[in-house]
Amino acid sequence: MQVKEKKIDDLNLKLTVKLDKADWEEPRKKKLNTFRHQADIKGFRKGMAPMSLIERLYGGQAMAEVVNGLVSDAINKHIEDKKLEIIGEPLPSDKDMKNDWENGETLSFEYDLGLYPEVNIDVTDKDSIPYYKVRVTEAAKADFKKNLLKQFGTMVDGKKLGADDFMTADFEQGEHKVEDTYVALRSMASEDIKKSFIGIKPGEVRDVNVVETFANETDRASMLHLGKEELAALDPVWKMTVKSIKTYKDAEENQETYDRIFGKDVVKSPEDFDKKVADRLAEEYQGESDYRFGIDAREYLVGKADIKLPEEFIKRWLLAANEGKFTAEDIEKDFDAFMKDFRWDIVRTRLMKAHDLKVTKEDMEREARNFVNYQYAMYGLSALPEEQTKEAADRLLADQQQARRIYEKVENDLAIDFVKKTATLAKKSISLDKMRELAK
Repeated sequence: MQVKEKKIDDLNLKLTVKLDKADWEEPRKKKLNTFRHQADIKGFRKGMAPMSLIERLYGGQAMAEVVNGLVSDAINKHIEDKKLEIIGEPLPSDKDMKNDWENGETLSFEYDLGLYPEVNIDVTDKDSIPYYKVRVTEAAKADFKKNLLKQFGTMVDGKKLGADDFMTADFEQGEHKVEDTYVALRSMASEDIKKSFIGIKPGEVRDVNVVETFANETDRASMLHLGKEELAALDPVWKMTVKSIKTYKDAEENQETYDRIFGKDVVKSPEDFDKKVADRLAEEYQGESDYRFGIDAREYLVGKADIKLPEEFIKRWLLAANEGKFTAEDIEKDFDAFMKDFRWDIVRTRLMKAHDLKVTKEDMEREARNFVNYQYAMYGLSALPEEQTKEAADRLLADQQQARRIYEKVENDLAIDFVKKTATLAKKSISLDKMRELAK
């Protein structure tokens, strides 16, 4: 067996693997014997079929499996011996080697390899990267206060229905009567129908076609306490009697509200309230600043590294690795974005190795818990019991795909945090609108 290496350029190699008959002959016999022992062929006891029949039935398969194994082992050993850092997997060359599989004394195979480049990248205080700090404005504080007071507001009785209100009502049709059911304008089918209800007062009675008014069949059935089939069998027109109007009233700015929002006696004056709001906004903006810094740091370091890659090989590898999932056109369309991420992966890996930055079990568990809490918060749930959060985080980490995503997130955060602590931050004050423009 021979393996010859041909250097195409700094990023591409071609390996030629040559096998002699002596290399595959004995392993092929052993493979055929294995097939014979396993073969259950009609007319013969299991494992006792004549070898000539086994050869006829399984000879080609045995040859292919043995040769593929020998070639694969030879390539892997060459890569290991030469300490080659390869991208993806070796790919069969497009060249037709014209092998005679039945009578040939030798077989030859060519494989293409894409190589990682030599990347020398580091971060020092001589590297200057922009860090945008969002200004806390009076207008932003006023909006934040308004939203807080709305968030901690209460429902009160109203005199007539407004666009953001809801009502309770009785619905009657023959023997069917539903009392004090909840009716929200937002569940109504169209803007014109909503407008027809605005201004309605407690005590008013009107006939309502529930099919036309409430487009969602599930909502209709739930509102009238009926199954979908029962409701469909009834006349759609019901008599509706408005019982009450409920409107949302913002919380008043007073000590009781301060205590509900921040805890007892944490805030005691409008000045304290103003400072607390400013601190919360600054904390929120810090997240936006750090996120933007992560993007700028990546772009800066990838640009500094100036990484050259075997792009045509990578396209072929992506197509082969995702056979049936993507076409060559799909890969071409998203290739620039992929390469941007791929180059950052190389830079991040070099930084992690150079500075002994390691992802710990504790890092993974913490990130998983953060992700679980974030998901629950999206559904309005917060402050979950510690045990419940841990169980959900453990399930997340047990999923290989999710665990890999979390690992990459932690690794990315470690690398960016190192860059932030090491590089010189060119701090720039910016408005929130300008920051959002940068994001676009």
